[in-house]
Amino acid sequence: MEVLISAEQTKTSNDVVKRTCDIILSGIGLVVSIPVWVISSVAIVMESGGPIFITQERVGRNGRIFNILKFRSMDKKAHEESPTNHKTNRTERITKVGKILRATAMDELPQLLSIFSGDMSFVGPRPIHPEELRINGSKYKKLEEIPDFDMRCTIRPGLTGIAQVYKGKYDRLERKIKYDLLYLKKRSFLLDAKLVFLSFYVTLFGKWE
Repeated sequence: MEVLISAEQTKTSNDVVKRTCDIILSGIGLVVSIPVWVISSVAIVMESGGPIFITQERVGRNGRIFNILKFRSMDKKAHEESPTNHKTNRTERITKVGKILRATAMDELPQLLSIFSGDMSFVGPRPIHPEELRINGSKYKKLEEIPDFDMRCTIRPGLTGIAQVYKGKYDRLERKIKYDLLYLKKRSFLLDAKLVFLSFYVTLFGKWE
């Protein structure tokens, strides 16, 4: 019993430290990145007008739906279409500015707001769209039908994570859940730091897509 209580206390303590770091680092990031927000906004407007940002629904902690903010990286009509009903190849509709934003992962910079507000964390499972199974395909019809999906949702989704670093963006969700569960089991400050470092490495020397 004492061992169980100690483990639970350690987990709670780690969660408090993680959330505190998320607030501090995202706050600093928002302030420091102001020039990037301005430059990106101006570039988007100069190339294709507004809007500068788009909002998308995501599944958060305990299955709660929340909205994330991104810099617009495709033409206006592409973002107006349903993610499950693409009329054309969406990769061909990425703007020139959008290609740069995606290659550097800067299109996701506004998600610092979601981290600061508590909807997300820097590290955790990828924040998935409610229609993820229809978008990327699956043998399951509902998210709740996927084994251990409820466990995946016990922590905040993250800007990066084990699945984001080691699995393809469009790989099926059920194939990536084991990576999310591994993070859930092994999560720690050192693991978070390692994954953040690897994310910067991929951004500088590799590809996210």
